[in-house]
Amino acid sequence: MLSVFSRARKQMGRAVVALSALAIAACQPIDTAGTAPGASRGQAVQVALLVPAGSGKASDEDLARALENAARLAIRDLGTSQIVLQVYPTAGQPGNAAAQAQKAVTAGADIILGPLYAAEANAVGSAVPQNVSVLAFSNNTSVAGGNVFVLGQTFQNTARRLASYAQSQNAGRMMIVYDSNAAGETGRAAIASGAQQAGATIVGQEGYSFSQNGIRQAAPGIAQRAQAGGANSVFLTADTAGALPAITEALRSNGLTPEMVQFIGLTRWDIPSETLGLPSLQGGWFAQPDPALWGGYVQRYTQAYGRAPHPVSGLAYDGVAAIGALVKSGKPLSRPALTQSAGFAGTGGAFRLLPDGTNERALAVSRISNNQVSVIDPAPRSFRGGFGF
Repeated sequence: MLSVFSRARKQMGRAVVALSALAIAACQPIDTAGTAPGASRGQAVQVALLVPAGSGKASDEDLARALENAARLAIRDLGTSQIVLQVYPTAGQPGNAAAQAQKAVTAGADIILGPLYAAEANAVGSAVPQNVSVLAFSNNTSVAGGNVFVLGQTFQNTARRLASYAQSQNAGRMMIVYDSNAAGETGRAAIASGAQQAGATIVGQEGYSFSQNGIRQAAPGIAQRAQAGGANSVFLTADTAGALPAITEALRSNGLTPEMVQFIGLTRWDIPSETLGLPSLQGGWFAQPDPALWGGYVQRYTQAYGRAPHPVSGLAYDGVAAIGALVKSGKPLSRPALTQSAGFAGTGGAFRLLPDGTNERALAVSRISNNQVSVIDPAPRSFRGGFGF
């Protein structure tokens, strides 16, 4: 377990912004009365894109460029001249983001796309008029609400999808195993809520300290209590850059065999790809956007810019494409139009914005087997007929 844990720590710097690699190919919203703000004035709609450029961090600069590229690709794919994109650098700072958002609104922005970080989104939502919607790239639901929507794939969404599938596969007696830190607690709460909504049963909730000794000490007791409680699945909050390799190996070595319990992950288990080779993850389930649809976006982006897109860049494509669908149909960029129940069709699967500022995304359930990923329950292509949430 020591070597696995060490590899996990080394992967930390390579982790992607979790859970969220999504974009849109085409959007077909339902009919809504009204006209788009810019169109109603006989003008193009003004979209302000807030990106983390200017922070001095290479990672922020790369992501800012990718977000802008994706947004411009979406405009090109839509084939409309009714969207004018103006880019505003925030340096990843809440104060700068708020000031740039105010500047954008003064310049006539109809809607704000971004910013990236949760604290920025919170500041921007408070800084601009409440009738100006903010489509933030965050997946932190604590900043959602009012005029702020989060576009990122949320823990709540993922937990509902996986718990529902597990319940349908007779794997609904769950032990939640989580990191004893803020992120782990957030994930634990999301799993508990998702399991309740899916009709699954939580037989126990067990935390561990994110350390070599912490995992070694906690694993025997977790395994024993899972068996005593009759758990047929273990739902983990850990990610590939953190404790996932170590905690899964420890639980397997303490008797939780694949024949006894199904391992389920709240985070993406296929990034980085080296993770797929871990013996302790074979047979494990996790959720991801529709691979085929996402692959189409990757192909178009790569052809346009000569390099593969950053996973988070798809959120910028999502936002512009949803805006563009409403604009092309002469619909308003109002809260009712943005939250219409039919949602939008994206390269990561169907998605919709909810009145509380969060979102639902159609996700595929995937399985790791023989060091490869295969989809075992495809992502629905629309909200008709339900998602199994």
